[in-house]
Amino acid sequence: MYRQEHPKPQFERANWQNLNGTWQFEIDHAASGAAKGWQAPDNVFSQRIEVPFCPESKLSGIGHTDFMRAVWYRRSVTVTKAQLDGIVRLHFGAVDYKATVYINGQQCGTHRGGYVSFFFDITPFLQEGENVLTVCAEDDTRDPLIPSGKQSMRYESHGCFYTRTTGIWQTVWLEFLPKTHIESVQYYPSPESVSLGIHATVVGAGTLTVKAFYEGREVGYAESPAANGTVTLTLPLAQKHLWEVGAGRLYDLELCFGEDAVKSYFGLRDVRMEGYKFLLNGKSVFQRLVLDQGFYPDGIYTAPSDEELKADVERSLAVGFNGARLHEKVFEERFLYHCDKLGYLVWGEYPNWGLNDALMESGYPLLEEWIEEVKRDFNHPAIIGWCPYNETTRERYQPALRTVYRVTKALDPTRPCIDTSGYFHVETDIYDVHDYDQNPESFKQRYDQLLNRGEYHDRHTRHQPYTVGMPFFVSEYGGIRWTEDLGGWGYGVAPLSREEFLSRLAGLTEALLQNPCIFGYCYTQLTDVEQEQNGIYTYDRREKFPAKTLHAIFAGKAAIED
Repeated sequence: MYRQEHPKPQFERANWQNLNGTWQFEIDHAASGAAKGWQAPDNVFSQRIEVPFCPESKLSGIGHTDFMRAVWYRRSVTVTKAQLDGIVRLHFGAVDYKATVYINGQQCGTHRGGYVSFFFDITPFLQEGENVLTVCAEDDTRDPLIPSGKQSMRYESHGCFYTRTTGIWQTVWLEFLPKTHIESVQYYPSPESVSLGIHATVVGAGTLTVKAFYEGREVGYAESPAANGTVTLTLPLAQKHLWEVGAGRLYDLELCFGEDAVKSYFGLRDVRMEGYKFLLNGKSVFQRLVLDQGFYPDGIYTAPSDEELKADVERSLAVGFNGARLHEKVFEERFLYHCDKLGYLVWGEYPNWGLNDALMESGYPLLEEWIEEVKRDFNHPAIIGWCPYNETTRERYQPALRTVYRVTKALDPTRPCIDTSGYFHVETDIYDVHDYDQNPESFKQRYDQLLNRGEYHDRHTRHQPYTVGMPFFVSEYGGIRWTEDLGGWGYGVAPLSREEFLSRLAGLTEALLQNPCIFGYCYTQLTDVEQEQNGIYTYDRREKFPAKTLHAIFAGKAAIED
């Protein structure tokens, strides 16, 4: 069985059952399986698939890369009488796109959205002993109202669009909890007061108790009575350990309410913008980011192991980056856990590509899932900003951009938000640009405008007026194509030698590091992805250049840093 680690390390109950592994499977090309009665508990599917890997992937055991209108999964689950005395929840890390779930032939829930986590209370549908779980996942990547990120809308991969993902692609599990329980928590760390604000939602009546630990030693305790609603409390901390770049320094938490017990953690840090500067705990930090698209050659959207999730962060750190834009994908919580532990800065983003932004209604499916994402990932200290859209260009899309930005700020006033990365800002905390100019001299001249006149002008000025003094972020640059045979796809003309590659990379990067009006860069990209050959590493994670050589370029001192 694959991927056996707990999928929610920031909200973990001890009583759970992992459902990853071998399931029955069937492709439903006409999306007519429900009409044919495929949800019936005695139905048998002809294939076998390894969950949580999508059927397009090698690791799934299927490897079918053509379009699939719908796919079906089936397996049995066993529950005891004691488990049925409480609440049984069926969790999905992510299912692309519309998931319909049946227990013993009865429909128990439907969820739309291919990237965020969801669960159903399946207690009323279960019986003691063996039960049949059936899942139908419908997906049409070519539908203009379904977000698909970098999944190809053609039969083949092309340019910067890659192999599709259909159906289940993250862990499936059962969770057993008492009827009186903690429903959710939000954390508000305060380095100034050395405390943690906690806003919890509970079901039932009792006393919420919270204990904090640092490296195994108890450093804080708080409690408050609560009943069927919300409770807010402050947890004072006896020791101050800041979450910083390269140093996660996480506090462990134990939350109890009645018979319910949840393990969690948090990082003591705050973030804000001040003039041109990004401040982490009041200190100016230059964001040395890399574009991470989260694709894997054998698992597509799904890492083959938890170790590989961590290894991608370590690979990034090894070449001098201190964070990433999590690009056109909602990454799984295990990845964010490793970012939290390693002190790695990340932007929470959304796979808006695939939506036709000429259609006003395209904002609704994004907004619904985006709200779920912000709520799910709110507590991760590694997330230092939100960006719901990438490269929108249509003026008619202004109301949607403004609405999503304002909803984001209402959900989370503690982090900056970029309405849409590159090209067309409507309402934003940060002005960012994408610039794939391969000439270091002209590249530098463009950003020297900020330094010399406090102005910025580029080819997108009509859509993207710059307000003097706004924080400035070059959130995509580079993308230098490099393969030994000079093949593949990338930005601009590929360098003809390794020396030319390194010279170009150094020139582009130094232009940004040396500009005191720029607080961060994001280099495209961490790894090659299929035919796109502009990664720092190959698609199978081999070095193209010595890590030390790249580290000397990317980690150079920035003018804006303290």
